[in-house]
Amino acid sequence: MLRKLIRTKLLKFTDLGENPERFFAAHRLLLSPGTAGQRGPGFGIRFTVQFNLFAGSILGLGGPEQIAQLESMQESGTLGCFCLTEKLAGVNSGLVVNTTATWVPSKQQFLLETPDTDAHKNWISQGLTARRAVVIANLIIDGKAYGPHGFVMSLRDENGAPMPGVEMTNMGTKTTANDLDNAAISFTGVYLEKSSLLNRFAKIENDKYVQTTDERMRLEVIGQRLLTGRMAIAQAGVAFARTLYKKTFEYATTKMCWAPKGQPQPSLAELPQLQHLFAVADEKLNVLEMFNDKVEKSLSVVLRNQSIPDSALVESIAVSKVKSIETAIDLCFKLKQEVGSYALMDKTGFEHGDFLQCCKFAEGDSRILMQKMARDSMKAFKGSSWTDSGKDLVFGNTAEHNETKIRFQLSRALSAAASPSEGAKLWNSNWTLVYALADAVCDRHFASVLGEDKVLSKL
Repeated sequence: MLRKLIRTKLLKFTDLGENPERFFAAHRLLLSPGTAGQRGPGFGIRFTVQFNLFAGSILGLGGPEQIAQLESMQESGTLGCFCLTEKLAGVNSGLVVNTTATWVPSKQQFLLETPDTDAHKNWISQGLTARRAVVIANLIIDGKAYGPHGFVMSLRDENGAPMPGVEMTNMGTKTTANDLDNAAISFTGVYLEKSSLLNRFAKIENDKYVQTTDERMRLEVIGQRLLTGRMAIAQAGVAFARTLYKKTFEYATTKMCWAPKGQPQPSLAELPQLQHLFAVADEKLNVLEMFNDKVEKSLSVVLRNQSIPDSALVESIAVSKVKSIETAIDLCFKLKQEVGSYALMDKTGFEHGDFLQCCKFAEGDSRILMQKMARDSMKAFKGSSWTDSGKDLVFGNTAEHNETKIRFQLSRALSAAASPSEGAKLWNSNWTLVYALADAVCDRHFASVLGEDKVLSKL
């Protein structure tokens, strides 16, 4: 199905940069499981891996000749995957890359190696069926490490057999999305041609590392695809919740409930707790859709210009992803508790609830993103001090004032640290304040874009 869709060119691999609105619209249609019961979540995940992570990485990191190859890949319906996540990193460890690509002058090739099991690429979606891959590996030249870089390579030959030195194993049966293959992938003695290095930002000349643009290769550059992925996932999570609520409401309006003799029978949808939940969900999902639309527009400008988003936009995208997915999880769980055995039935949409769990840890786990929000907020607070004069400071009721209040509270809690290690311990022991600060950062973004009355925590 995906190969067929690719070959139609309804969405081009280059639309990510040339027509990003079309790119995001396609993701809203396909990344969510869609109409409950008609399609599982695996296809949508394959779709975003193909167009965003695989083709998008070539588009963002590759030189002109490499980008030109996207046309032939689309013509043939070539499937690809994105090999970034490693076993040691997991979802709560941030971005760790221990896979190595060492330049070998005598061969004029790169030696791609997985040094140990912790460096196995892990949970690689479409990793068992993909013929091509973008692999993120630590580039080493003459003993010096230049950090993570992207390489495009073949995982399988023309007959579909794994390339020499490439080992792919199935991650196993999952609670959802079993229409999607997930692989652990390792590399042993794999040699890659010089042209495999995605060379928009760097290349090898005379066996030396050469930076080709003023913008140096770094994690933020590689992370561009994670940003577009976060945006698409945020919108998909909201679409999932919206679809589930719509289908459940249609059922609830026709499901009649018991009433005392002589009184009219109410529908399930008329029960007060469900009426309230439907109303609250509609309001929150409307706010999320408005906020995500604003953030998408800002991101689309950056994608068209092929520029690096500033820190404010990066944080806004993180806010979109965290609040969209966490709100969708909360709303869908509450709905499940109110509709009885209906939520246990197949083809209602509830069977795909773990799709939102996939969304929670994909392209940046919510906890990691919130930790960064809190740290960045405290960095902005640096230089201010907590003065305990015996009187509590008075703060206003705005989202910005609430963020400042929590900053003061966390600053006071951390002030007892005599060393960085003690500071880290105090940060962890005050984790409730840390995540409260991240929530306050999210509220501030919603207030600044939509107004104080659209802050999710107040709805």
